[in-house]
Order: sequence, then C-alpha cells, then structure tokens
Amino acid sequence: MNQKYPSALLENAVNEFAKLPGIGRKTALRLILHLLRQDDATVDSFSQALVSLKHQVKYCKVCHNICDNEVCSTCLDKSRDSSTVCVVENIKEVMAIENTMQYKGLYHVLGGIISPIDGIGPTDLEIESLVERVSNGGITEIILALSTTMEGDTTNFYIYKKLSPYNVKVSMIARGISIGDEIEYADEITLGRSILNRTLFNESYRI
Repeated sequence: MNQKYPSALLENAVNEFAKLPGIGRKTALRLILHLLRQDDATVDSFSQALVSLKHQVKYCKVCHNICDNEVCSTCLDKSRDSSTVCVVENIKEVMAIENTMQYKGLYHVLGGIISPIDGIGPTDLEIESLVERVSNGGITEIILALSTTMEGDTTNFYIYKKLSPYNVKVSMIARGISIGDEIEYADEITLGRSILNRTLFNESYRI
C-alpha cells in the first residue's frame, strides 16, 4: 500500500532520499523528519556541504582518488614509497587500507572493476592511466588489492596482462580475505596482514 503524505514537499524529499543506496522509504522519512526538527542553520549547513561536495570535489590527476586539489596529499607526501602502487577499486578501499597503518606506498583508484553484466569494461576504468604510470618509470611493484570476487579476479588478470611488457613486479594481497569478500569490509588486522603477506600474482594463479 502506498504511503500517503500530508505534504507534497515531504513526499518529494522522501523520494529523493530513497534513491540513495540502502535507504528505504521508511528510513528516508525518518531522516527527513529528523532534519525538519533541526534549526535552519543546521539544515543549511547540511545542504551546503552536499552542494559543495558535488561541485567542488576533485579527483587526483595522478591516482584518481577524491581530493580537494589537483593532486592529493598522499601523492604529494614525500615520506611515502613512490615505487610501490596499490591498485584499488575506489576511495573506500583507500580508506580501509590507510586505517591498517601497514602500507606506506601510493595508490591507484580504478573507479570500479570489470563487470560485463553491468556493462563495465576495461575502457571504463582507470587502467590505461595505470599502465602509463608504470611506463613512465620509477614504479617497481604494483599491488593488486581488489575484492576477491569473480569480477575482481578478472580485473586482476587483465591488469597483469597489460603490465606484462614492463619490468614491474605484480603482486596481490594474501588470501586472508575470504573469497567473495569486499576489501572495505575486512577488519583492519586481517587486511593489514594480507597486504604485508602479499604474493606474486603469477605464483598465486600459476600462470
């Protein structure tokens, strides 16, 4: 049965919130009613933060992570190991790995993984820019830290083949992460150990 709302404005707001992943109409209504109970300054600050995020956020021209400037603070950090690059699906994996405090190299954010069923192919991802980074020299190891799913493994193999002409070690995180798991949901200790105990890609898949 369709929910009846006392206000068209309320219904429109619920409809918009319900478009967010994991937010049903009941949760959307609860959030909207919570905002209505706040003062104008709080709601204005909330809405302005979203508008500013959408219109002002940038993507690092080196690693494609979300940032406030042309190049992110991680890529600019001279204390990090610029010879090692960890390849991840999106910003959530960067944050998860950073929380382990076990990795001191740089990152490369693909913006997704190869998934034909979803219409996502290699050209839709930041794979060519990764190859370009490697071809420019200075990188000695690429760590593949994608989810241990069929799509993740397909992406791993594609990247491995694309990097095969270059003199760079390609490794992948240890399978302490269960098959089918997504990196962002792994606990910090398991994820940290998986990075430290990474193995060569060709040994893992016996290519």
